[in-house]
Amino acid sequence: LTPAPFLFVQSQHEHCCPFPFSALQRTVSTRGWILSRERSDRAGAMQLHFWCAADDGAFEIIVDERAVCFIARDTPVQNAPERRQLDLTTPDGKPVDALYFDSWQRYSNFVRSARALGITLYESDVRPADRYLMERFLTGPVQVSGPCTERDGIRRYYNPRLKPADHGASLRVLSLDIETDYRSDQLLSIAGVLYRDGQVLSEQVMLVSEAPVVTAEGLVCDCVPDERRLLQAFLRWLGELDPDVLVGWNVIGFDLRVLAERCARHRLPFAAGRGGSTALVLPARDSGPVTVQIPGRVVIDGIEALRASFHQFESFALDHVAGELLGRHKLIGAQENKAEEILRQYREAPAALAAYNLEDCRLVREIFLHADLLAFCFERARLTGLAPGRHGGSVAAFDFLYLPRLHRAGYVAPDAEPQRQGGLASPGGYVMESQPGLYKNVLVLDFKSLYPSIIRTFLIDPKNLWAVKNDPTLPAVDGFEGARFARRAPILPELIETLWQTRDEAKQAKNAAMSQAVKIIMNSFYGVLGASACRFYNPALTCSITLRGHEIIQQTRDLIENDGHKVIYGDTDSVFVWLHDIDDAAAARREGERLAQTLNHWWQRQLRQSRQLQSHLEIEFETLFTRFLMPTMRGSATGSKKRYAGLTDDRKLVIKGLESVRTDWTPLAREFQRELLERVFYERPYHDYIRETVAAMLAGKEDARLRYRKRIRQPLSSYVRNVPPHIQAARLLPEAGRRIDYLMTTDGPQPLSMLSAAPDYEHYRERQLQPVADTVLHFLGENFDDIVSGQQGFF
Repeated sequence: LTPAPFLFVQSQHEHCCPFPFSALQRTVSTRGWILSRERSDRAGAMQLHFWCAADDGAFEIIVDERAVCFIARDTPVQNAPERRQLDLTTPDGKPVDALYFDSWQRYSNFVRSARALGITLYESDVRPADRYLMERFLTGPVQVSGPCTERDGIRRYYNPRLKPADHGASLRVLSLDIETDYRSDQLLSIAGVLYRDGQVLSEQVMLVSEAPVVTAEGLVCDCVPDERRLLQAFLRWLGELDPDVLVGWNVIGFDLRVLAERCARHRLPFAAGRGGSTALVLPARDSGPVTVQIPGRVVIDGIEALRASFHQFESFALDHVAGELLGRHKLIGAQENKAEEILRQYREAPAALAAYNLEDCRLVREIFLHADLLAFCFERARLTGLAPGRHGGSVAAFDFLYLPRLHRAGYVAPDAEPQRQGGLASPGGYVMESQPGLYKNVLVLDFKSLYPSIIRTFLIDPKNLWAVKNDPTLPAVDGFEGARFARRAPILPELIETLWQTRDEAKQAKNAAMSQAVKIIMNSFYGVLGASACRFYNPALTCSITLRGHEIIQQTRDLIENDGHKVIYGDTDSVFVWLHDIDDAAAARREGERLAQTLNHWWQRQLRQSRQLQSHLEIEFETLFTRFLMPTMRGSATGSKKRYAGLTDDRKLVIKGLESVRTDWTPLAREFQRELLERVFYERPYHDYIRETVAAMLAGKEDARLRYRKRIRQPLSSYVRNVPPHIQAARLLPEAGRRIDYLMTTDGPQPLSMLSAAPDYEHYRERQLQPVADTVLHFLGENFDDIVSGQQGFF
């Protein structure tokens, strides 16, 4: 790939090396994986610092670099820094100059002043370290060649040559967990498990204790007399282990935050970075998360990594996730008062607390291995160029991939406008009116990655939208809302094609982590273009994607119905087809394959003949439901949306949007509906089951499954006029957390830990069991009340 037109590589200067050049300096070539990126000003010059992991130990890269932004050539500035004409233009076709700054401080002062004066700059918000990497297409693994020094066991490369490499990383990972006195955040113990390639290398627990502590397994704990020495012992141990990655459960928002705060209290530097460098834990801003910067180390939070890889759980508490994935639980159960039990164990059974602390580290390690989270995070980093520990960041990932290609196409991009009002300024996915009923043999035909396919097929691209606006005579493809896209050299469709090929290769290589990472980044592009904080935000772009999707789904429905079948529902990228004249499952599957092939051929022919476009739309026969329920909206004859249940031909029960998969319904109602659906789908008796469930509840045998669990999203004091039941229950607690478990009792909602009245069984009968039962029974000509009372069939 050709260099970007504005790349400015400053010559090497001796001042960039913190140590005098000596005989230890040599020219070396090696490979590594970029873990962290920092920026500093030293002696009036900006430097970039990249720490890399390698099989033979970590090393640091130090680069002299200039900060750069762009400005229209006809825009004057006072006290201009170095200014150079470039063969690039703004989105509206004006030629631009590059502005270069030796110092980050001078650069940030200039940008701030220019914005205050209303001067338009381009890409002034791109961080220098990110720009350095993206313009060289460096995303993770790198080949490094250049002068190297070594001091105190640390190798440093100064202004080396860097180029992309293709290798994996064998990383040293530390699973970290702390235990504290919940009343003061004072540290009680710190535990860690170091592992590499899944194999445990070291385990340790450090405790504040005057007496020696040995766990039941025989692990001798490192005991110190006070918190200050505990922190010193931990930082010394961390330096000796020298992990590449820190993992944990809420490890940034709790463990590292508390460690940093306790170090500050004792006036100790939080020297958790490589080479004894100080780590920064930055407080949450604007309701965002706590963030951390540890030079030379990646930090990955298990909760956020699971969410980023689209794992779903009723609760992301460690005990619950470990139970779901591993069949194991924490050593202090969820039913106990964990905070008080930790203090009791610390006073009375410190060996038990040490075992509890260490077991949490082990559970996190095993969850990371089970879900392949480390591979997912690093494969995503290889794709996007973002740091492996950064979750979310879809807009930043799009910039990393798109901007260097945009520059080589002759354009610069505007600054992002994070304060811009609005979100996705386009219609959402097309959702058909459903045809409620209880069906046999329903096919689901699904467009594979519909929105990325639309972008590829219809050449939707920010740069080519600008190109046609600047030159309306260019051959173009019509979009929506006045958008037209040039046909020549689109960036985004070609980028998606590359990612698509990468995913196919990953599937062939059985690299599930890479395949999932590619899928997520490809499917994020539509949302990024519609996000108001994106520098390419333009409603015409997103409308040209979603409205094209509407057109495709509706045309596909018409084609299917003209073929003699009935489409009973459609949602964004799928259609549900009732084969009313086919009873045999094998014949239904054959019809599904035939329909998919016929539709794909039709779209290829239609787009080639009518628009001279190559179709990348691909519809797949995804599922055959031998029994299928499409319910009505509650209290209405109108069909519902995004709610259905079905039994596949391989006997798997699939439920979407119904009460049995919603965490705001009680466990009793959820399990009741699931069992009732199975009985109806399998054509098994269900009357006695309904009556027995109600009788057991009224007899008090189901009290353990009557709890509600709700999130508390706002301060309790903010609820004034309408106070929902979970807030009423939370106000009875001395201190409420972010979630509340409560029951509806004869005295109103009460927290589970402070029950003083019996459950209101009539509430659960009318508000939980009856609604979920009637969702199904309605289509069988029956109702819950008649079955429970024994009156069904009398009229």
